[in-house]
Amino acid sequence: MEERDFFDEKTDKKPATLNCPHCHQAAEYEVTWLVRTKKQNLPGRGDERDRARFAKARSYMMRKDDVMMCKNLRCRKRFEISGVQSVAFLD
Repeated sequence: MEERDFFDEKTDKKPATLNCPHCHQAAEYEVTWLVRTKKQNLPGRGDERDRARFAKARSYMMRKDDVMMCKNLRCRKRFEISGVQSVAFLD
């Protein structure tokens, strides 16, 4: 079984305050996340090894956006989001 079989997936947008490194202006941006929530029960075709992996699995969010465009109309440059976590657990 693959890891995706253990989770339900959906996309979600969360606000984050980011600073543009070019114009140094702070703004509120909508960052896209892939939210994987653990299923209640293991699908029926799993063996003993899959049951052990399912027991250790935890719900988590994974950031999909790596680059944002500055909201300042004079700047509008793209910058990398390095100050925001790329994976966050939901426990």
